[in-house]
Parts: sequence; structure tokens; C-alpha cells
Amino acid sequence: MCILPHQLTQPRLMANTVRSLRRGTGYVKRYIRKGIPNEYRSLIWMTVSGAQAQMEKNPAYYMKLLEMEEDPKLIDAVKTDINRTFPDNVQFRKTANPSLQDALFNILVAYGNHNKNIGYCQGMNFIAGYLLIVTKDEEKSFWLLDALIAKIVPDFYTPTMIGLKTDQEVLSQLVKMKVPAVAALMERHNVMWTLVVGRWFICLFIDILPVETVLRIWDCLFYEGSKVTFRVALTLIKYHQASILEANNFPAICEKFKEITHGPLVQDCHGFMQKIFTEPGRLPLATIIKLREHCRAEIDAQS
Repeated sequence: MCILPHQLTQPRLMANTVRSLRRGTGYVKRYIRKGIPNEYRSLIWMTVSGAQAQMEKNPAYYMKLLEMEEDPKLIDAVKTDINRTFPDNVQFRKTANPSLQDALFNILVAYGNHNKNIGYCQGMNFIAGYLLIVTKDEEKSFWLLDALIAKIVPDFYTPTMIGLKTDQEVLSQLVKMKVPAVAALMERHNVMWTLVVGRWFICLFIDILPVETVLRIWDCLFYEGSKVTFRVALTLIKYHQASILEANNFPAICEKFKEITHGPLVQDCHGFMQKIFTEPGRLPLATIIKLREHCRAEIDAQS
């Protein structure tokens, strides 16, 4: 079982650990990478993401958002996707008592009222639903959603999705650097990266990888930021390079990218998390920032 050290098992030591989380230490990073116990995951995500601080600075803000005058377009957009959210999870069915659909609806409407530039965008329902499963709390899920959208993956869920498009282009450049044979295959068959990794990014691997593995990825995502998504994607591609290179046409390449998200590699969450920090090699944040600036400029020039 993935566990944090004994600091998380006693109240006084737990408080000291949370303070160290706010400061940020290499020690904390190591243990978060080893996996946060389920009973502490909500607390630690809230702390390291800054969501807890925001919630404490804005008491009753969430309820005020829910009391705002209804925006018919927002309401309709949210309602359209509610039934599509985790249809196999009994907690999200209308017939459940209580049904998480009600809480999910509130979170998404509150966020639309909070950030009118975004409102509601497809994909946010899965993110918010996943947060709700972990926190079991509407308000905490709202603030974690805000932390993700505002800081960790900014501009992913805007009408233009410019952040999402940029990061997909960044991945293509990283693949050229780290796995050039796969990059060449993609170019040779004119396969757009958005066709094979678009859902990886927009859903942050929800419903792409096994649940336990996604939880472990999100542990690191909230603490270390969006660079983790590139490490996950590069690991999947590099580890399965030989298999991907067997594809000799457009449909076969698309199928290979579906296949690499299943199997023993991703089912072993412990082993997989170790690999994402070794398999891709060095991935300095400065490199990511520089690539984002370059790719964003190219996208802006084309639009």
C-alpha cells in the first residue's frame, strides 16, 4: 500500500507536516510521489494547491455563487453533460440517494458564475466529478477546480482552449527531442497530435488510465504542476515506442495510442509512477516554459 510517513498518523505531527507542505520541501515531494493515503488526499491536495487558503480567505463565497441569478445558457450547458459524467459510477446516477449529480451541478454552475470568461467547457464535468469523489465536499471541490483551471492548467478550458492546444504542441516538440522515431512516424502519416492525446490532456487522464494510477498522477499534479502531464505522456510513448512504430498507417497509429493506455505498465501504479520520473529523462521547467512560448506564438500567428 502507498503510504506517507508516520507524521500523517498523529494530529500534532500531522499539523507539522501540513506546515511543511505549505513551505515545500524535497522531503515532502518524495513522499507525495510515493502516494498519498486516501484518507489524507483531500487535505493535502487542498493545502499544496492553495485551494485551502483561498477557501479560508473567501468564507461563504461558494454559497453566494449558487445564489446568483441563473444564466440559462450556463444551466443548459451543464445539464447537457451531467448525465454523461461517469455513467458507470452508481453514485452519479439520478436514482442514487443521494446522487452526486446534484453536487456536481452546483459545482459547475458556481464555477461558471465565478469565472464568466470560461463559464462551462466540456471536460470540466469529469474534472469536477473526480474531485467530488475524492473530497466528498462541494465547496472543496469547487476550490480545487479553481486551482486547476486558474493555475495548474490555465487556458485549457477557455472557449479557444489555447492552453490545451499549446501543451499538445509542446508534447509534439518533446517527442521530437525524446522519441524522434515516433515523431517522424506521426509526421510521415500526417497524424495530428490532438487526435491521439487530446483526451489525455483535457481529462487529465481520467477514464484514460486506471483510477489508482490517475490518483497518483494527480497527487503529483497538485504539488508539482502541469509538467507532470508531459512526464506521463512521454513515458507512455517512450516505453511503447517499439509497438507504436509497428503501425504503418493513420488508423493503426490511432489504435496504438489507445492500446498504450492499457496493460501491465499503467495497472502497476507504483511502478508506473517511478517510471514517469526516470523514463523521459531530464525535463527542466525552463524548457517547458520556452517551448510553451514558442508554440503559443506559432498558434497565434496561424489564427
